[in-house]
Amino acid sequence: MIFSRKRADAERQTRDERATPVPDQGDATPSLERGPYDISESYDDVQRLDLGSLHIPAIADVEVRVQADPQGVIQQVVLVHGDNALQLGVFAAPRSEGIWDEVREEIRQSLLRDGASAQEVDGEYGAELHAQVRTPDGPTNLRFVGIDGPRWMVRGVFQGPVATDPTLAGPLVECLDGLVVDRGQEAKPVREPLPLRLPREVADQAADAAGEPRQV
Repeated sequence: MIFSRKRADAERQTRDERATPVPDQGDATPSLERGPYDISESYDDVQRLDLGSLHIPAIADVEVRVQADPQGVIQQVVLVHGDNALQLGVFAAPRSEGIWDEVREEIRQSLLRDGASAQEVDGEYGAELHAQVRTPDGPTNLRFVGIDGPRWMVRGVFQGPVATDPTLAGPLVECLDGLVVDRGQEAKPVREPLPLRLPREVADQAADAAGEPRQV
């Protein structure tokens, strides 16, 4: 099952450096200038698509493409704007430290084993990984970014012209910076993907269209 929605409307230290606290009144948790945000933090109230562990802001001209199984469990989330795309993943992390440094090195080693080129670059989100992989359509550039949050890590993979020119990210960066992560309180193994699900009404519509039983 592939769900696609057109949005016609509308490392922990690294994250702290990017997301400058903005003073709030009262006892509320201080809001952050940039996300991704934890569900416990203060953030804007723009419309977001609730996919469970990830809430994705509705940004004009950004299409949300979701690949899910018949039960509505999501395997892949990709945001598309023009010729550019951003694949998103969110993973469990320990309370005491971020995991992007370690994950990034593992990705780099895996790319090198597969014969791809990979270079670490200091980018907008801290240390990034720029790679070029071989595909049936020819060489493809990828840019891996990671943001460590409280007990979670968001990984993004930019594809298209934006992979080599970050200034082209435009609305995709708005989506990434506006993400809200709902980690939940359950204990989870480090690096386990956090659960993503289609909204109930969307899963039911897709099941009806496919002639499958609805979720109970």
